[in-house]
Amino acid sequence: MNASNSECDEEPGAGHGDDGRRETESERADRQWTELIQEVRVAQTGVQILFGFLLTVVFTPHFQELGDTDRMIYIVTVILGSTTTGALIGPVSFHRIVSGRRIKPQAVVWASRLTFIGLILLLATLTSALTLVLRVATDNSVVPWLVSGVVAWYVLFWFALPAWARHRHTSAD
Repeated sequence: MNASNSECDEEPGAGHGDDGRRETESERADRQWTELIQEVRVAQTGVQILFGFLLTVVFTPHFQELGDTDRMIYIVTVILGSTTTGALIGPVSFHRIVSGRRIKPQAVVWASRLTFIGLILLLATLTSALTLVLRVATDNSVVPWLVSGVVAWYVLFWFALPAWARHRHTSAD
């Protein structure tokens, strides 16, 4: 798969996108890389703060009072947080390893894939963390409803709205 496929934000062309840009494949890859890294920085900051907090929870006195189910949710949350961190840092490592090999368009595609996987893992991490916190803070009978509502909110704004906008603004009228 090359950088001009659907994982990148512009359609293929001989340096001429529908948006009126006149850029070479290398210029497009450079721009897309810069945009992607800016996006990753936002997600990385949030997940690193969350993951750092999760790592400290096990050392608090209240952790010892958690039941088996809540401990398992905590373990799953920490593992998800770790894999999310890995996926969102992956594009930086990928770029560093392939830098100078003249494959930036392909690197953009792979980094984009890693970032998307990271966002899905972030959704799972947030879901798991929210489940744990709400199980401790409120009546268990409302937890599934609260978590489902928040997950629906994330899915709507992280995936459904962008997919709808992409479809609406790129399909033939």
